[in-house]
Amino acid sequence: MPPSRPFRSTTTAAAAAAAALALLISGCSSGTSSPGGAASPGRSTEAGAERPASDISPLKPLPAAVPADLRPYYDQKLSWHDCGVAGFQCATMKAPLDYAKPSPATDLKLAVARRKATGPGPRIGSLLVNPGGPGGSAIDYLQQYAPQPAVVRARYDMVAMDPRGVARSEPIECLTDRQMDRFTQTDTTPDTPAEVNRLVTADRDFAEGCEARSGKLLPHVSTIEAARDMDVLRAILGDKKLNYVGASYGTFLGATYAGLFPSRSGRLVLDGATDPTLDSRAVNLEQTAGFNTAFTAFAKDCVKKKDCPLGTKNATDAGRRLSALFEKLDAHPLDTGQDRKLTESLATTGVIAAMYDQGAWPLLREAIAQAESGNGSGLLALSDSYYERDASGHYANQMFANPAVNCLDLPPAFTSPEQVRAALPAFRKASPVFGDNFAWSALSCAYWPVKATGMVHRIAAKGADPIVVVGTTRDPATPYVWAKGLAAQLSSGSLLTYIGDGHTAYGRGSDCIDTAINTFLLEGTPPAKNKRCT
Repeated sequence: MPPSRPFRSTTTAAAAAAAALALLISGCSSGTSSPGGAASPGRSTEAGAERPASDISPLKPLPAAVPADLRPYYDQKLSWHDCGVAGFQCATMKAPLDYAKPSPATDLKLAVARRKATGPGPRIGSLLVNPGGPGGSAIDYLQQYAPQPAVVRARYDMVAMDPRGVARSEPIECLTDRQMDRFTQTDTTPDTPAEVNRLVTADRDFAEGCEARSGKLLPHVSTIEAARDMDVLRAILGDKKLNYVGASYGTFLGATYAGLFPSRSGRLVLDGATDPTLDSRAVNLEQTAGFNTAFTAFAKDCVKKKDCPLGTKNATDAGRRLSALFEKLDAHPLDTGQDRKLTESLATTGVIAAMYDQGAWPLLREAIAQAESGNGSGLLALSDSYYERDASGHYANQMFANPAVNCLDLPPAFTSPEQVRAALPAFRKASPVFGDNFAWSALSCAYWPVKATGMVHRIAAKGADPIVVVGTTRDPATPYVWAKGLAAQLSSGSLLTYIGDGHTAYGRGSDCIDTAINTFLLEGTPPAKNKRCT
């Protein structure tokens, strides 16, 4: 996902968007069909042609025995202390910067938190959680949501580790807050050569800022390295197998763990799944279609209401009206009551933020109505929630960690403006409203200072215990077809489908989904084959 326009996949975005007025695609993250549509599992479109997952190299497991030079990390003891949040303990874990050349002189310090099992009932073990991103703080997520579900919390120690480069774990830094303000306002639908040059310059400056401030860490924040960190933590916690709930990008992290350590994979739930067989261009194109599907659902709901700011005709007309609003903002940004104006790019991000959760739709209707009347404050607030910009103007680390991981995991979707221009028709077809924005945003990893170390691969995880893959049929950020693809390539994968809107499904109001997942976590019994919930 591009750093300036990070249409990221994360559950924290949905939560923040819902509270905005009161919060893996990227050009460089891990085919082209509408979400929920039929597609062969595992499509790679690096050369523009689809091929089955069986033709894509598999992720090979690591040796079961822990190498001697890594044994000190696996044998370390954590010193737990109070976190300052009631019921939680925190600790710091050491991990090698480079697993190929471990050295105490370059060790990373990774933050870990836990809430011990409360009972009643015997303790099952530890349950690691990750909210996605990449770049979302797992510790923040744990401390906000660990009280639920109570039946799971009773039997597991709930555990989170901020991945390397994220939040409390050696955070990657790139720009100052003022620089980030300017960066988020960069025009992502350039109409002239001069505007294209400004966009390219902004992406280059961002990348150079990351290299200057975090150059040592940038080559070592891949998903594979984060998965290896999780195995170290599993051993330290005393668990023979890793139990895990990952959302959004967290599903890629969890699936990668299963691929590397199938014999040590326990009860894994992958909610809002990504598909590791997709190249960066396919990820961007399918996510563009996913957000278009989500916007269509929002528009159909909106036009039924008399006060819908996008008219009362139909979803297509609503899309045209929103595009017209974006065009006006491109020429004349709106006042917001702050020293920042609402630009087209910020308005687009504000709309995108509300697509993660239908609970934010009323806020979006109000914000669009405000913009139509000349007040940009509502859409700016939604945009700020997405970028995790607080009231003091400070940006969270996620906007920096996100591209650092994505640009390392896969080669860039595009390497030049000319390639973007050639792809615009496909992106516009995927989404008349968002297509240009997503296409140009996918250029950012072209200027990243570190070459990608990852590549597309399929994950079979042969020998792993049952793995539950959850997909939502109208998920904007991780289209449903991705869940189908991941479940099909996992040798022990089981697809659980939620028929509905929003990003991810567990803990979002479906008793059917929650019961199926809770049963799996507590008893080890996966849902019935191809179970569907509404």
